[in-house]
Order: sequence, then structure tokens, then C-alpha cells
Amino acid sequence: MKSYITVEDILGRKHFENIKVVAGKEGLGRQVKWVHVVEVINIRNLLNGNELILSTGVAWRDNKEKFISVIQQLIDSHAVGICIELGIYTSSIPPEIIDIANKYQFPIILFLKEVPFVEITQDIHGLLINRQYQMITNLENYSQALNKRLLSIDHYIEILKFIRSYLQVQVIILFNNNETQFIPEVPEHKRIKQLEKMKFQSEDSTYIAKIPIHLLGESYAELAIISEERELTEFDHLILDRTATALAQLFLRNLYVEEKQRMEATEWINDWLDGEQNEEAINEYLALTLTRKPKGAVVCICKMDTIDEYTTSDVTYFKMFVRAIFDQQGFTLFIAEKRNTIVFILLNERSITTWKPRVQEGIQRLIDSDIRRGKGKVQPLFGIGKFVEELIDVHKSYQTALETIRIQHRLSIPVQSHFYDDLHIFRLISLLHRHIDLQEVVLEYLEPVIAYDKKYNGKLMETLKTYLSCNGSKQETAKRLFVVRQTLYHRIQKLEKLLGPDFMSHEKRLAIEFMILSYDFLVSSKQLKEKKEVL
Repeated sequence: MKSYITVEDILGRKHFENIKVVAGKEGLGRQVKWVHVVEVINIRNLLNGNELILSTGVAWRDNKEKFISVIQQLIDSHAVGICIELGIYTSSIPPEIIDIANKYQFPIILFLKEVPFVEITQDIHGLLINRQYQMITNLENYSQALNKRLLSIDHYIEILKFIRSYLQVQVIILFNNNETQFIPEVPEHKRIKQLEKMKFQSEDSTYIAKIPIHLLGESYAELAIISEERELTEFDHLILDRTATALAQLFLRNLYVEEKQRMEATEWINDWLDGEQNEEAINEYLALTLTRKPKGAVVCICKMDTIDEYTTSDVTYFKMFVRAIFDQQGFTLFIAEKRNTIVFILLNERSITTWKPRVQEGIQRLIDSDIRRGKGKVQPLFGIGKFVEELIDVHKSYQTALETIRIQHRLSIPVQSHFYDDLHIFRLISLLHRHIDLQEVVLEYLEPVIAYDKKYNGKLMETLKTYLSCNGSKQETAKRLFVVRQTLYHRIQKLEKLLGPDFMSHEKRLAIEFMILSYDFLVSSKQLKEKKEVL
């Protein structure tokens, strides 16, 4: 369908019977958006582009330089042509102007007889307005037809063919994984050329239009149309926008179906996480979904204490969102649900040396995104286990991810990292806690300070932590605690009395620092029982 009006179309209207195109014939296919009568010489800032100009030439009468200036301004303002009435003010067109117009394919049309400009503008403006109404009707019809197709098709190719048949342009879709589809198909050299056009499209290009396709707030693909025979119009852009929306709906529907199918594979994945799958079974299972062997894997656990309050649709949507994020970071995901956690097995497809920053970026994007909160629930905990190069060792990564969640859950102050590799001292504390009565050891060192603070609210524990973190600098400690030095000296004397004058000696200081971290770990996890009266 033709949703626009060209200069050539207008030349077939009433009052254009006696005309002559003296220059710029190659520009007769330009789209006309409006018609103006111009009788001034300074018009550069008066036009918006795509106007057809009507003039008697009175403004540049017998002045070739002014005439050239007007034509150049019209060209620079992207007017589509000028119609000049021969007669009292203009009798001929200078050769220099003919040359300029031909160079820029700018049509110059001469009225050989007197014509009524008012009737011409009324006629063409009415035509443009009617065409605009028709465009809206056609757009609505296209949308309805497209929506009907969505109910019956399974592959996006059908939609691409539909927009191709409607607009008669080259259609290209470029996915984030660099997969491309051309409708109609073109030779390889032309594919490369058109992809370059997409990549380096200038802002004022009128022969190419593209639009991103977003899924779950993330860019999924880019849809483009390219025309080599005509300029793309506003209608083309609107059709492109409606088509991109339809494609997003189809892709989202397909992803949802795929996610539901993946849920059925949860039992097998749970066995993999528990270390009950052998290497042969793992390779056979992955061969059905992967085209190449992964370069190691890591397990990420998302713990949501209120997961039971989420609907099945909420959880499915969240998993789709996580998959979309980590797919861009170079990971293939396998997902399983275990009690109040969602477990993600991230199969690495890129360099092993970059797996950690890519996972970190993905986690940060999840934290920064509103979707993480679902219905306003508390932000979940994320725990990333050790990276394993052999897929049969995924259960080891899973166990360390669980340990990361356990440690994070017990700490009153959030750790600075979601990675098991970064927990360092807390891993040792957790290990000791499982094998010895850690609270007895902690109280052996810190009981006097804890008891004093409880009895006198002396803030000795806070002072001790700050003093140690400042490496024994009294000036820095007083500054951080917002106290005068005399107050700090009094507190340090009290600490020496309770812990011993050697509490800042190397070995004892290390032990005390370790016990302070252990104390925080135990208190926040409510493991320090009240069998001690001082607590």
C-alpha cells in the first residue's frame, strides 16, 4: 500500500495541467507532507522539511543571486521542490539554478499559465489530511491482522514475512547472540552491507529504520527495515513499531513455554546438584540443549524467605528475567527450586578468566532491578559457590553456594561479596562452629567486655572494634568514635584491665579480632545461648 504522497502524485492533480519540470526530475518521488506559499528570501528557519513550495518569484525578481540563495535554502531545509508561476515576476530559470537543482535532485516545476494558489493548497492539504486518516485506518487493520496471526503461529519468521509482504521492504532481525534473519534472503555480500547500514545508520537516514525489541526490561533483539527504492515514511515507522511489539509478545510467550518445560526437568537437575549424575549422563543430557561443551560452571543460589507468597507466574517470570540477564553475560542456565531457594547452574560459554566479573555484573543488575522485589517482598540473598571446571563437580559448587547463603543469613552486617571465594575468615568461623562449641571459646576472650557493656552501657565492644580497625591509632579511633581523647584513654584503660595489658600484642590481638568476628556471627544467628548470665 502507498501511505504517502509524492511530488509526482501532486503533479497529476487539478491546476497542474499546464506545467513543465525543468530541473530535478529524479526527485519527483519525494514525499510531500505539506504545501507552502513562499514569497520571501529568508526562509531557512521557516520550514520543517518535506514541504512543496509555491511561489510567483516576486521576492527575487530580476536578481539571480537572491534566486540562487532561495533555492539553496530550500535544499538545505529539505523541501521537496518548488513550483514557480511564469508571468509578471519570473520569465525564465537561469542555467546556474537548473544545474544546482539537478545536482541535488530538487524538482523545479513551472506553471505555464496563471493558477490559483489558494485552491491548490486547499486541494493538497485536504488530500494530505484524508491520507492521514487512511493511514490510521490501515494501521489499525494491520494491527488486527497481526494479532490474529499471533494466535496461530509458533515461529517469528511468519511475522517477518507479514511485514515484508505489507511494506515491500527488506526486513532484518538481529538477536543479541548475533544470530540474524533476512526476509527475503539475500547473498552473503549483501547481508554484510545491510548489517553495516544497520550498525552505522545516520540519524537523518530516510531509507532505513530500526527498533529494539525488549523482553523483561532487557534488550533481546533489533528489528530493521531497509528500502532501496523509496524513502521510509511515518507509516513505515508505525508499522515497524507495531511489529516489534508483536514479536516481543511472541518471544515472551515462547520463553514462558520453554520455562515451563524446563521446570519438568527439575528432578534430573536436583540429582545433578546432589552429585548423583555421572559424567556420561551429564554429557548426554547437555548434548540435547547445547551446541558446544561449556567451559566450567558455577552455582548461584537465590534465597527468598517468602517464596511461598509468590504465585507460580511470579516465580516463572523471575526465572525468565534471570535467564535473560545471564544469557547476555555468556552463561547458559539450568534452574531448579529447592524449598525457599531457586538454584541456578551457570554453564560458562566464554573465557574462564572472566567468569567472576560477568557473574558479578549479572547479580548487580538483578539487585538494581525492580523485578527483584516481586510484590514488594524483602530483597533475596544471593550466594555464588566455587567455580568448577568439570561439570561432574557441580555438586561441590552447590554445597559452597549453600554455605555462602548460610553465612550471609547469620551475619548482622551484610558481607561485601556474594561469592564463596571472598568470605575468607567467615568460612573458617562457620567450619569451627560446626565442629566445636565456638561460643565457649568466644566467651573465654570477650566475656568481661560483654558483661561490662551490659551492666554499665560502656560501649567497650564498640571501642575495641574501632581501636583494632585503626591499628591502635588513638587519634584516628577518637575521631571515628566522636569522643575526646580523655574519654578514649579511660576506655582503653578499662579494656586493659578486662582483657589484660597485652591485648594489643600480635598473637593475642589476632585471637581477639577473630573472636569479635565470631561473636558477631553467633549473635546474629542467635546461636549464643543465654545459659551465661552475662548475656
